[in-house]
Formats: sequence, C-alpha cells, structure tokens
Amino acid sequence: QVTLVESGGGLVQPGGSLRLSCAASGNIYSYYVVAWYRQAPGEERDFVAHIGSGGTTSYADSVKGRFTISRGSANSWTLQMRGLRQEDTATYYCSLESRDIGTYGTIFWGRGTQVTVSS
Repeated sequence: QVTLVESGGGLVQPGGSLRLSCAASGNIYSYYVVAWYRQAPGEERDFVAHIGSGGTTSYADSVKGRFTISRGSANSWTLQMRGLRQEDTATYYCSLESRDIGTYGTIFWGRGTQVTVSS
C-alpha cells in the first residue's frame, strides 16, 4: 500500500517558478518509476516527466529545458518548474509504479496540486 501526497502548487506569474513535491508513504520496497502528469479542465491528462528508480529522467517536449524532476529525501520527489507559462496551468499529479511482490504493476496516484500561471 502506497500513499502519495503532492504539494507546492499555487498561483504564480508568467515567467515565475514553483517547486512541487511528491511525498510517498507506505511499504515501498521496489518501484519502477515516479512520474508527474498534469490535467487542465476539460483536457486529457498529459505526461510531464518521470524519473526511474535508477535515476534516469524523461520529459515531455513542452516542458523540456524548463522543468527538472529529481529525488529528494527518502521516498520524496520534486518537480522544479521554471519559466512558467499560462499553458502550464493545470492540476499536477504524482504517480508511482510499484514493483513490490504484493502490488507489482500497480500505479498509485496522488490527489493532485493546483498550479495556476496568471498575471
């Protein structure tokens, strides 16, 4: 069982920065990737970035060069967002794909944190 909690969202002006955090709790012995997705009202949920258990990262073209995903302290991950644009406005979700014996392949999701980029 894994619980994910996102934090760090808020209102920011265009060109500003935010740092999102994803904190995981529960029995995490092995996992595949931690990823960030985002969803704007009326839109589909889109991939933003992920980091593998070995530290490899990947980014959507729309955020490459502006966003950075990394691992913080134990069982926590961050998404550093720079040069924010109005189109970055969305609810940002953290996910974790488990490789534990009891939950192998299960993808856990947080409730999301709202990011609003506006003047």
